[in-house]
Amino acid sequence: MTVSLAEKNPVALIIEDNEDVAHICRIALEQAGFEVEVAEDGRTALERLATTAPVLILLDLHLPYVSGYQILHHIHTQEYALKPQVVLATADLLRAEKMQNEVDFVLLKPFGFIKLYELAKKLRCTSTGL
Repeated sequence: MTVSLAEKNPVALIIEDNEDVAHICRIALEQAGFEVEVAEDGRTALERLATTAPVLILLDLHLPYVSGYQILHHIHTQEYALKPQVVLATADLLRAEKMQNEVDFVLLKPFGFIKLYELAKKLRCTSTGL
């Protein structure tokens, strides 16, 4: 049996260097109906963005090799058939306030599983119409 593109789950990219946080995020996004990829550093994130078209990007700012700020700049300068929704995940309240106009949503760390799951379900409906 062949699966059509319409039947595939949309792709979410988690860009997070903390393995435990990334694992919890993966589970929440998968349960919300996303196919999930994880990039554990900025360099890997840029490589994945070159080959993947995520509809959702969960972005940490403080990453090894390439910062989340640089990745966000990269996202904003690319042309996408469907622009990904960017969720900034940070513990820095002041930084979050300064950057709220550059991203679609801000999640302050530590955030709960349910909060991420509910946001992901909402964003999945918005991005796919499902």
